[in-house]
Amino acid sequence: MTTTDRNMMGKITFYEEKNFQGRSYECMSDCSDMSSHMSRCQSCRVESGCFMLYEKNNYMGQQFFMRGGEYNDMHRMQSMGMMFDNIRSCRMIPFHRGQFRMKIYERENFGGQSNEMMDDCDNIQERYRMSDCQSCNVMDGHWLMYEQPHYKGRMMYMRPGEYRSFRDMGMSGQRFMSMRRITDMC
Repeated sequence: MTTTDRNMMGKITFYEEKNFQGRSYECMSDCSDMSSHMSRCQSCRVESGCFMLYEKNNYMGQQFFMRGGEYNDMHRMQSMGMMFDNIRSCRMIPFHRGQFRMKIYERENFGGQSNEMMDDCDNIQERYRMSDCQSCNVMDGHWLMYEQPHYKGRMMYMRPGEYRSFRDMGMSGQRFMSMRRITDMC
């Protein structure tokens, strides 16, 4: 494996106890069910790359974005709405070099007002005069969508593909008001 290949991979290690103690599980790719590897997660270390953590198996439930760094006490992060004891799956976010493009739609099934984005947007209502975003088509790059303006609140990871209905994806009642590109600077 070349140095370039190693730099393109991600690596995260989960620990059952605070301060990187106890049983651990090292992950360098997607894992749809972590319960066979560990019963809980109280600290983790992202050695390279970026990851999305999910509170349920099969990449479902609340999502948490993790970039390179050490997280020695997940309970301290609960004030931000993160319940890390419940992490049950994780997804490595591939590195993306090139342009970013996403088309957002006001209504489900690509209906209503639409706008194409190529950069971050901290408030779709102010920038595009859109009151809501209920579907999208990610053409290039990987994105995080947030329920509140200025990249706050619950988030959802969007990789290239068509998303006809956020409600059908289990995001019922959740609005997305800001979007951010996931750059190689993780």
